[in-house]
Amino acid sequence: MIIQSLSSPQHLLRPASRAARCIPQLSIPPAQRRRLHSVPPLKDNNALVKEGVPGLLSAPSFKTAWTDYQGWVVQKLNEKTAGTQLEFDDPKTVLLKTAREPAFAATFNYASMAFNNHFFFKGITRDEQIAPPSHTLTAAIDLAFSSMDTLRAEFLATAEVMFGPGFVWLVEHQPRESRAGLRILATYLAGSPLPGAHYREQSQDLNTQDPSYLAGLSQAEYARQTTVQNTAGVYGQHSTQRSNQSKLALGGAEVTPLLCVNTWEHVWLGDYGVEGKRKYLENWWDRIDWSVVNQLASVRPTNKFMGR
Repeated sequence: MIIQSLSSPQHLLRPASRAARCIPQLSIPPAQRRRLHSVPPLKDNNALVKEGVPGLLSAPSFKTAWTDYQGWVVQKLNEKTAGTQLEFDDPKTVLLKTAREPAFAATFNYASMAFNNHFFFKGITRDEQIAPPSHTLTAAIDLAFSSMDTLRAEFLATAEVMFGPGFVWLVEHQPRESRAGLRILATYLAGSPLPGAHYREQSQDLNTQDPSYLAGLSQAEYARQTTVQNTAGVYGQHSTQRSNQSKLALGGAEVTPLLCVNTWEHVWLGDYGVEGKRKYLENWWDRIDWSVVNQLASVRPTNKFMGR
């Protein structure tokens, strides 16, 4: 990520100031405001706090990765959205509304991290008996990766070689003119896999770079990055009423996240040490709650799935 100097010329700050006015401000007195963003409870939350995730995270590591970190992210999100319409939206809605607003890059990051980290912890279980993937999901995995073993190998290899923090996802991918399938997707830092977040899964946050970088872009990419891409607080021709259809990145497709692993070092370093990332990933795979994945997946049996 490129960090701009604090002494940036004033003419570079004006667009951000104008963008900041796109999010309506509320005239609610601070004492009357209600913080709607909070740390959501997890399944078996009390046991997780006391014992951690058996075979994956100790109680202290769980406290760091979930209780402390999620609490901090939510606190910062409340600070960033206080007094705006975003204060009343859940993290997913906030990240989608701010994904293409340069002035709200920090708000996006906190909202996206709150969503991603929660998604990660919802997808793991401390139960001794873990339900397997459904037959339909297994068929989809076999079609996309040839076998569950191949999916595991490719997924863990992708996560292991990420030289930096982020998340690796199994997503259900729906191309615009072809059959749905499963894909592995890596997002860096607080990047989002959600299609409405456009290109915010990238390793560099283009929304916070100096505008001069646009000079080297192709015509199509220049148009994409200088065109209004969302409706957060925008009225007129770019309002929600004028644009209710799904907005995808250029050449993109609908993507539904099914599971993810968190590769941020604060999650695994305490239990596994600097050389223990691979072991952490292997243990995570054994803690996947496939019942959650089964519920999220919408793949349906097809003639090809059934071997016909």
